[in-house]
Amino acid sequence: MTESSAQAETILEPDLPIIDPHHHLWDLRPAIPLFPEPRHPFIEALVPNAYYTFDGFHADATSGHNVVASVFMECGAFYDPARGEGLGPVGEVEFVNGVAAQSASGLYGAGRWCAAIVGHADLTRGARAGAVLDALQAAAPGRFRGIRHQGAWDADPAVLGPPFHAPAGLYRDAAFREGFAELGKRGLTFDAWVLEPQLPDVIDLARAFPDQPICLDHCGTPLGTASYRGRLEERFDTWRGNIRELAACENVVVKLGGLAMAFCGLPKEGPAAGYGSERLADLWRPYVETCIEAFGPKRAMFESNYPVDCWGASYPVLWNAFKRIASGASAGEKADLFAGNAARFYDIEEVLR
Repeated sequence: MTESSAQAETILEPDLPIIDPHHHLWDLRPAIPLFPEPRHPFIEALVPNAYYTFDGFHADATSGHNVVASVFMECGAFYDPARGEGLGPVGEVEFVNGVAAQSASGLYGAGRWCAAIVGHADLTRGARAGAVLDALQAAAPGRFRGIRHQGAWDADPAVLGPPFHAPAGLYRDAAFREGFAELGKRGLTFDAWVLEPQLPDVIDLARAFPDQPICLDHCGTPLGTASYRGRLEERFDTWRGNIRELAACENVVVKLGGLAMAFCGLPKEGPAAGYGSERLADLWRPYVETCIEAFGPKRAMFESNYPVDCWGASYPVLWNAFKRIASGASAGEKADLFAGNAARFYDIEEVLR
């Protein structure tokens, strides 16, 4: 299937309500020229979406599927350096809260974009991270739900490229865990993004804080790039074993998506492949079905990870692929996987009423 024909796919189950629990908004245009050449495939994937704010997401979310609401996920955008003392991320939450208010006006349709907001705080600040969390809550008191502090790292620098610089073993660091404890004091959620070899770090964190709600992003990010290229099958059993072990932690849920990122190599050809939803469903099914089997249909949620996942799929094709994978689920299970679980985890159940 060509890219153009994939874009024109008939929307499957167009009435099924969807809450997209993971998307970004940003303006990367000032930053992209600063990245060194040759650029990592991740950067190349973002170039067409270097400016992706309300209009871009609104166009994607209203392109056929019944997306009723969304959750914004931090991405280092629109920080306010004038605040100092680790408070720069408050600027991002303030910006997104404005976008959410724009959507809530109803002038742009019934969808409620950024109904929940996940920001960022540097938890390695230890107990001092609490003041940042309080400022984030104050910036969006009706929408702020928690933070993501990504811990993605690999010994091979070519795996991640220049955008990410988390230290090795971040989630096991004592200062990080001191800051992490501040989340529970405020009833906030935590989104964890790591790469597949780091899943044991998330397992250890979840066991150390059994009452803290944690969401594992992107199926744990299987790797099929750089030194991992061609090794997805070889590492599948290790990935699956760690997913099953993490699922035994009842405080953890999982996002089903992110598999169209350049890191995963699913498809390895990226946008040039132009695959339709049938082929993408075949590529992603082993990972998605393993996660649903391990966590159960009450602790898993489909995500777009847009615009990052434009690497492998257009927005309509991506959700068609998810619907193909879930075709054997009951109506109740689909309601949970596509909307209900996200609504409960991020406390936005009112958008489904």
